[in-house]
Amino acid sequence: MLSPQLPSFNLAIAPLTTVQGRCPQSYAIWVLQAPYTGGYVHQDCSWSSSLSQTWQQWQAFFSVNPLPVSPALAGVVTEVSARQPEVGPSFVTSHSSRLMQELGLQLWQWLFSGSVEASFAQSQGIAQGRELPLRLRLDIRAPELMPLPWEIAQPRIGKAALSLTPQLLFSRTTCDVDPLVLRRARRSLNMLLVLGKPEAEDGACSAKTPMLALDDEAQRLVTIFQAASTDGDQVPYGLDILVQPTAAELTQQLQRREYHIFLYAGHGATAPDGGLLFLGEETTLSGTELAQILVRSQVTLAVFNTCWGAQLDSHDDQYIARSSVAEVLLHHGVPAALAMRDAIADSEALSFIEQFAGAIAQGHAIERAVAIARQQLLTLYKFNQPAWTLPVLYLHPEFDGYLLDGPEAMPADQRPTELPEDASTALNPSQVKAYLTPQESSGSTHSGFELRGGLMRLGRSQDNEAILVEPWVSQYHAEIFVRHLPDQNPTYVLRDFSRYGTLIEEDKGWRKIHHQEMALTSGMILKFGSSQGQPWQFCLADGEF
Repeated sequence: MLSPQLPSFNLAIAPLTTVQGRCPQSYAIWVLQAPYTGGYVHQDCSWSSSLSQTWQQWQAFFSVNPLPVSPALAGVVTEVSARQPEVGPSFVTSHSSRLMQELGLQLWQWLFSGSVEASFAQSQGIAQGRELPLRLRLDIRAPELMPLPWEIAQPRIGKAALSLTPQLLFSRTTCDVDPLVLRRARRSLNMLLVLGKPEAEDGACSAKTPMLALDDEAQRLVTIFQAASTDGDQVPYGLDILVQPTAAELTQQLQRREYHIFLYAGHGATAPDGGLLFLGEETTLSGTELAQILVRSQVTLAVFNTCWGAQLDSHDDQYIARSSVAEVLLHHGVPAALAMRDAIADSEALSFIEQFAGAIAQGHAIERAVAIARQQLLTLYKFNQPAWTLPVLYLHPEFDGYLLDGPEAMPADQRPTELPEDASTALNPSQVKAYLTPQESSGSTHSGFELRGGLMRLGRSQDNEAILVEPWVSQYHAEIFVRHLPDQNPTYVLRDFSRYGTLIEEDKGWRKIHHQEMALTSGMILKFGSSQGQPWQFCLADGEF
């Protein structure tokens, strides 16, 4: 399930319909999930002729095989020349940068406007206030809008794109999915690398696709994943390789060992049944067939180092819904799928995989690992080249984006600080223990929360050490910590961060502490947020229990 520690903002886009049927070029955009109650808003938007023209110009300049114009958008599209300007290289560079930027700006302005923009801004503020990234997921339910590179959307010139912003964890998602099938890794990340047929079939990638040097690519991938495992702070990879397997051989291998990542390198093509992978001379595999194999094997992440893995198939200029490999896997319950929106060169794909592998081994969420690897593509191949726009990440709506379990399931710089009990720097030699217990059960020091490591955070959020579920308690209400001063006994202090304050019982009644500190003594009675709330007793006890 989604981690309660990270605030989430989920957006959906769907065609606008009435009793008479679908409204041409009209869409509903609404917030499916927000970190505050008032954030669940929606608005109706029309697709503009300006956006359609910019999109066609973008394709003409950057796409290997420009996509068909969907009839849902065709009514607002004017004829656009697919020929690049016959001018010098400097102008072409300037034109490509401007075109990349223009489409990104227009996509952002269309997606985040009106009440949706206000909800998104408020959600960002809440996440920043908690010093956490905001998880942003986009559920596109209009097939004609799925081929667009939403990952490049940017709020204004000079700001990072949606998929590159450090404060966001961006991915696409989809609805109507089977239950999540999840098995996290612990001591190592096991990967199965499948090398397909090196020669391109008719319809695979493009007519000009050369033969792939898969042996060289396999050796480079082995080197990449070995390098990602050499750092002592990183989780090691276990890597097995299958070369041009049959469907039966692939299934058998996935049953022999617990694999967390499935990586396919080879040719691919769009097809109605979830795309097509060319495994060998006589073996092809559709996305639907692969999904069933991966679900049974409980693979967490599928990565496709091939062309068109995130692209829909089309018929008579109509896009076929749920026809990309990546989306089909999610519909069957695979937690995560990473694929390319268009054709990608071997050098670009390997550069991406190298950075992605290292980031995953460091414990980053999949969204962050993709952003790190995407930034590498932008750095190597520049903003005005399409390489950094190609990776498309889909995450199951119930998946929190982490491959690893336990303390390793986060980057080393975000893991909790731990100190061995016998460390010479320990500052609690007297074995005094501090507890917060419900007042009616204060006779038992084990019925509440124990202060460990010198700090206890209190509130309704699940990432607090003391979780208090009353509605008037703030998500991050207060903390109790130990303050050590020279030649003095340790002092226990309550620091309040809350909206409504903390009440402490004194001889003359209740005293309110609001955004202040208060020294605590054993036996004090506290209430959090309201005088009607549960009374808690702070108490100290000596010795071991």
